[in-house]
Amino acid sequence: MDIATFLRFNYRFLLFGLAAAFFSSFGQTFFISLSSQYIRTEYSLSHGEFGLIYSCGTLASACMLIWAGRQIDFMDLRLYTFIVCLGLAAFSVGMAFSNSVGWLLIIIFGLRFTGQGLLSHISSVSMARYFNKSRGAALSISSIGYPLGEAIFPPLAVATIVIIGWREMWLNIGILVILAVTPSMLWLLKGHTKRHAGLRQQSSDVSASASEGQWTQIRILKDIRFYIMLPSYLAIPFIGTGFFFHQVHLANTKGWDLDLFVNFFVVYAVCQTLAAISAGMLVDRFTARTVMKFYLLPAMIGLSVLSVSNQIWIAAIFMAFLGISSGAVSVANSAIWAEIYGVARLGSIKAMGTALMVLSTALSPPVMGIAIDAGVSMETLAFAAVCFFCSATAVMGFFFPKEYRGK
Repeated sequence: MDIATFLRFNYRFLLFGLAAAFFSSFGQTFFISLSSQYIRTEYSLSHGEFGLIYSCGTLASACMLIWAGRQIDFMDLRLYTFIVCLGLAAFSVGMAFSNSVGWLLIIIFGLRFTGQGLLSHISSVSMARYFNKSRGAALSISSIGYPLGEAIFPPLAVATIVIIGWREMWLNIGILVILAVTPSMLWLLKGHTKRHAGLRQQSSDVSASASEGQWTQIRILKDIRFYIMLPSYLAIPFIGTGFFFHQVHLANTKGWDLDLFVNFFVVYAVCQTLAAISAGMLVDRFTARTVMKFYLLPAMIGLSVLSVSNQIWIAAIFMAFLGISSGAVSVANSAIWAEIYGVARLGSIKAMGTALMVLSTALSPPVMGIAIDAGVSMETLAFAAVCFFCSATAVMGFFFPKEYRGK
């Protein structure tokens, strides 16, 4: 099927996946961190203290995802989406009215859980489950929602905060999700009953052969491939979250104007989009496993450049190369689970991967925050990230079992 025909027959469902990825931005680190300076000032928190609160909320989100993520295997996708959107709206409004550190912790948990965790989970699982031969293409299209959010929301959020304030911004986000986002996403799922019936029929045709080899979370934890993939799988979420969470500090220490720096998210988004589209084609042609062996290389270049110069153009290069890796990661990391372990229990399997990803994003802000408070420079942190990426790439490239290489 050519791309034009693929888009014509599946545009509504592809837009659903893209929208879920796009609006997950409200729970992503790059967006929440735009309010971090105001939050730290209002609650008298240091970088490390706010990082710890953020970590605790994200860690709780990761734990909940293991259970909540698997419910997508048993619940109607429309109901599942409605509940998640309702939760995101509630926690967004809650951020506007939080008045203590305790409430802040709960709100951070809710935003990370519903936004970063479950909306991203909905996007990747629905695309990987309902598309087989064109899985890479579907994931690459839906993943465009991430760079679109990263390009549109940061400058819009900075301007909104200046005009009406950070609390008012979050209140308006909650209203937007309730009145516009939720109805739109449910409309995009029109005809899903027929689509799901087709998947069930396909699954029933192979149920006899699959029953003995069906993958469960426990069985996956005993599979060596899982542990070999893990460093590469978690590398970009861990490092990217850390640098985006501390983007205000990065801009200040580099002597960059924050308003100018956030505009480089457009560069990040464009590169991420192009990389995601390319990665989708590569996944369909070669496999996600092959893409995973190389997708950290661009980020290594960006971080290496960041570690050696303070010129403002370095920010554009850093964001461009990080965006390339992020785009490839968003596709390959979503496809790898279905490719290796199948789609019968994809929600449960992907939930485990998503929970680990969220856990990594829970650890990076406090780890980097504590390092910053201790006087470690952003250049040193960038160099350490390059070393980690090199190790993860070597493990994936040289130690993935030969019998599992290729299709």
